[in-house]
Amino acid sequence: MIQVYWKNAIARIVGPDDGITPQDLQDVEPRIRSAFSAVIEDAPGYTRLPAEKTCRDEVSRLAAKYRPATTDLLVLGIGGSALGNMALHGALNPATYNMMSTAARKGPRLYVLDNVDPTLVGDTLKLLTRRLKTTLVNVISKSGETAETAAQFMIVRDLLRKKLGDDYAAHIVATTDSSKGTLHEIARAEGLQTLAIPDDVGGRFSVLSPVGLFSAAMCGIDIEELLAGAAAMKKRIEVTDWLDNPACVLAAVKYLMFAAKGKSIHVIMPYSNRLYLLADWYRQLWAESLGKAVNRNGDQVSVGPTPVKALGATDQHSQIQLYREGPNDKLVVFLEVAKHPRDIRVPDTFPDRPGLSYLGKTKLSKLLKAEKQATEYALTVSRRPSVTIVLPKITPFSIGEFIYLYEFVTSLMGELLGIDAYNQPAVELGKKATFALMGRKGHDEMKQQMRSHLRADRRFLV
Repeated sequence: MIQVYWKNAIARIVGPDDGITPQDLQDVEPRIRSAFSAVIEDAPGYTRLPAEKTCRDEVSRLAAKYRPATTDLLVLGIGGSALGNMALHGALNPATYNMMSTAARKGPRLYVLDNVDPTLVGDTLKLLTRRLKTTLVNVISKSGETAETAAQFMIVRDLLRKKLGDDYAAHIVATTDSSKGTLHEIARAEGLQTLAIPDDVGGRFSVLSPVGLFSAAMCGIDIEELLAGAAAMKKRIEVTDWLDNPACVLAAVKYLMFAAKGKSIHVIMPYSNRLYLLADWYRQLWAESLGKAVNRNGDQVSVGPTPVKALGATDQHSQIQLYREGPNDKLVVFLEVAKHPRDIRVPDTFPDRPGLSYLGKTKLSKLLKAEKQATEYALTVSRRPSVTIVLPKITPFSIGEFIYLYEFVTSLMGELLGIDAYNQPAVELGKKATFALMGRKGHDEMKQQMRSHLRADRRFLV
């Protein structure tokens, strides 16, 4: 099991102004218990995914069908339709996965187009054009009208039709709404294979649905173990008293740090490159769920901890100076791996040089752990609180545990802050403004409202 270690967030270590006191815990207990009960009673859609057999079976069936003849898998999506895919592959497949031989890889090469940067799209399609006959495209969009994904899909579909003719449809899997929406209608009209996104699962909570599971299964990740890990965390959370409950404890620490200790910035800092893309997934989950202008009563609150990512030991040399001596407004959550997927021993090359000899014969895993512990210690000396989440190994099971843990913590934080953790009203305005600028029908009024903003003023051009 993964574990949460929060000693370095208590007042005895970092002081009462920056750390949690026994009184803080006593005061927050009724709120945590109430939040927990509310989430359990509400049962948000993601909580059902670990046991959702129909989705899992359909994903496995399609992966078994497509994987043998597929050399390249191209995923089209943005936000929750991309970050979960990238996090799973970053954690559970080697960094060199796409460069490995066909025999060494567990599935096709993977490319995720999570932006409409024309160079990114153009370079990727140039690479894949000569292998289109063995390329599978997975377009992910619940509505099919997300501008970025829709543009990508239109470009890729056109390329497939030009190069493959009537056979193009056999190279597309659409992950979308089960019964409605533009992409669903296109898939039905053109005979595209589909995977259903559950109605009650939002994008940023969808990684354990077909949104994330299909590319994982295609590329050799054990999705049964991934979901088993999530199920184990779900059971552990739901049957354990709150001070022994990793989700409740982590939520309580994060809430107290934000609401009572002035820690408005929540850093996640994995000491493993494999976990770095999980930090990107966390940033969307945390920011889009908890950054809200109004609470459930309609009162203006403008709340939300700001999520930041860092990488140990890399960012000890770029960010820790700020974290230790800059504003004391951060909670750092370290991700530590007890046993890495592989290890390397440093040769005893310079035994006569004191500045280097201490490194001889040691393992890189030992050095990395020392770097983490040293950073943790240095933060406490500066009265900067931290928490460590320990993964025994990086496996599908432990990653499933981590994902479910943070999704549940996010729900708890929504209850503690009194906001709706499942909507994203501020994102919608940007979408409508994009539609207006791109000339979509029905958005003329929005374009008029933007006119003064769009008018260039050369006085401010230097």
